[in-house]
Amino acid sequence: MNVMRKIIHIDMDAFYASVEQLDNPELRGKAVAVGGSSQRGVVSAASYEARKYGVRSAMSSVIAKRNCPDLIFVKPRFERYREISQKIREIFFEYTELVEPLSLDEAYLDVTENKKGNPSATLIAKEIRNKIKEKTGLNASAGISINKFIAKVASDVNKPNGQKTVPPEEVLQFLEDLDIRKFYGVGKVTAEKMYSLGIFSGKDLKEKSEEYLTEHFGKSGSHFYNVVRGIHLSEVKPHRIRKSLGAERTFNENISSEIFMLERLENIAEEIERRLKKSKVAGKTVTLKIKYSDFTLQTRSKTISYYIASKELIMEIAKALLYQEKMKNSVRLLGISLSNLNTDKEDSNEEKKEISVQLKFKF
Repeated sequence: MNVMRKIIHIDMDAFYASVEQLDNPELRGKAVAVGGSSQRGVVSAASYEARKYGVRSAMSSVIAKRNCPDLIFVKPRFERYREISQKIREIFFEYTELVEPLSLDEAYLDVTENKKGNPSATLIAKEIRNKIKEKTGLNASAGISINKFIAKVASDVNKPNGQKTVPPEEVLQFLEDLDIRKFYGVGKVTAEKMYSLGIFSGKDLKEKSEEYLTEHFGKSGSHFYNVVRGIHLSEVKPHRIRKSLGAERTFNENISSEIFMLERLENIAEEIERRLKKSKVAGKTVTLKIKYSDFTLQTRSKTISYYIASKELIMEIAKALLYQEKMKNSVRLLGISLSNLNTDKEDSNEEKKEISVQLKFKF
């Protein structure tokens, strides 16, 4: 029988932008974007006031300013964000050692057995959010459920400054009612493909067989088949294993010559080599990321049979990927990442087993 867990996903609300509004009262209540305001700038984070105008992370600063003429740009201060993030994590550890940070502003907590002896994950989440507010002045949202997948989806339901509990007896209905775009891991391209197959909700997804989903979505098909049934056995891992390592550069001016691109890739590969040595890892899959001047994104990958970590070997593959096909436009960003690392481990609890829902499990 599978162990029923109590998982909390804490997600800070518009973290970077909220920190800027916290430290500078003049920014409160205004549309704020953290990032560069230049012609080549990109939004790293946006306040909720800015999001009302469609401003979002990874958006071009030019487009963001066009959407919201009164948008105020603030340069990121990562040292400050890390400082506050550390305070937030200290609060998490007051309740459990099973904390898995996903980034500076979000984390999973397994409170099945916790330091407070509190049987209610819902009350624990509320306590944590109150303490974060008290000690940092910032708001956090939370999702609470039986696994990481549902907890993460749930944390977005009552944002900002809210929480959502999905107890065991409500899991299946919650997933069936969910818009397919709300499923973590379903991006724009996948959503459009699902629409074309008549899949618009969790209920539609659940009606498809595993064979059908695998045929249309590859390995992700099995993942979709399982999660819509509440099956997601990934444990909260305090020390997350790095899955990939990469670097990228956005250029001041668009590049149209492969020769100039190779020069930039040399610098990127050198940075990756430095990080690989520091992390003491190597990988088998090299991915080249290309963002064109019209903001379309393309990735090209190649997997080899042995692990590499040197700049020379990474560049050899990146060069082959660059010349794999002709550039369709000038380029504004290039990136290289190395994955399929020698740190990868098979999860012994592969998500293939049915989960037994225990209705008496108090949330």
